Amino acid sequence: MINRFLTPRIDNSFFLFGPRGCGKSTLLKTLFASFEQNKILWIDLLEDETAEQFSKHPGHLKDRVLAQKPKIVVIDEVQKIPPLLDTVHSLIESTQTQFIMTGSSARKLKRGAGNLLAGRAFVYELDSFTSDELSNIFNLQYALEFGLLPKLYQPSLIDTSLTWDQEQKKLYLKAYVRTYLKEEIQLEQEVRKIEAFRNFLEIAAQMNGHILNYSKISEDVGIDDKTVFNYFKILEDTLIGFFLDPYHRSIRKRQREAPKFYFFDTGIVRALTQTLDVPLHPQTSAFGHAFEHFILLEIIKKNKIYGKDFRFSYLRTKDDAEIDLLIEKSNKVIFVCEIKSTNKVSQKDVLLLKQFQKDFPHAKYFILSNELHPRLHEGVMIYPWQQGIQKIFEN
Repeated sequence: MINRFLTPRIDNSFFLFGPRGCGKSTLLKTLFASFEQNKILWIDLLEDETAEQFSKHPGHLKDRVLAQKPKIVVIDEVQKIPPLLDTVHSLIESTQTQFIMTGSSARKLKRGAGNLLAGRAFVYELDSFTSDELSNIFNLQYALEFGLLPKLYQPSLIDTSLTWDQEQKKLYLKAYVRTYLKEEIQLEQEVRKIEAFRNFLEIAAQMNGHILNYSKISEDVGIDDKTVFNYFKILEDTLIGFFLDPYHRSIRKRQREAPKFYFFDTGIVRALTQTLDVPLHPQTSAFGHAFEHFILLEIIKKNKIYGKDFRFSYLRTKDDAEIDLLIEKSNKVIFVCEIKSTNKVSQKDVLLLKQFQKDFPHAKYFILSNELHPRLHEGVMIYPWQQGIQKIFEN
């Protein structure tokens, strides 16, 4: 069993959101392993019979809780039946029962009982593994090529004879994408034309980490700009990816400029772009893009785990100079970061960061790379990526 670093408080009701396959149910079973089983009521809405029962009669939840008097009720994939939250709300108010609710999408909850119980339940997010969680079994090359979804790593810990080979990993990632389309999109009737959305997904994956041009994507997919934007919002709401906004001191100007979009896992991008069979070689642009994606995900994940409340953005100037990542705290830029997959950072890379030192005089300037040892060069700290990320979260 790989220990997860996210530690929800189990003395209060909470939501646990995260993409499918990120180990939400496994984490909860670990958290409540010491509890007497008759004190926990588990409701899995992925089971068709259970989902149908509560869909027709949400009030049955109250009947079961009052009859069994559990200490904790766990509802898996609560977004499938949003009206259940009304019953949960009532039971939190009238009983001592704690409710733990998982979800792989916040879309229906926002539209339905969208107040997420008006703050009566905490909200946590669980992603795929971090490199620290995998510890000594982490392999950068595998992480870039196949991603960090738990299913790809767990079998080897149970029985080494069950370790998945590369073909099995590829099949799993392809199946993951099909399942997402079928169960999160088609079954939930989020889009009218599933084929157009399928084509959009591939184009969106090709644009992973690039500044979005909605007009260009609409031409490629054959849909209008508004639909393209709505499709990206579906990806965000179903936790399959997130926007990285452009930096600007003015909030209004940030909103006018185009964001980047990143998928939640490197392996998912390769599955969607149908490049799982293409090895990633160091010192290639493909390797560099995957490395940048991976490092950004590591930082985003740790921000959620440690509750730092950092705000992230990228910066692009009028003369097209671009910084990969700005990290803000309390509306002040505290880190200006470039991500380079090279094992020898160049003077040119350092000069790119140096030109912004007057703009953000109180920030720290980092280059996260594959160099073996940290070094300071002209006011810019060049770090092996693991050490650099650690320094970011020491503050």
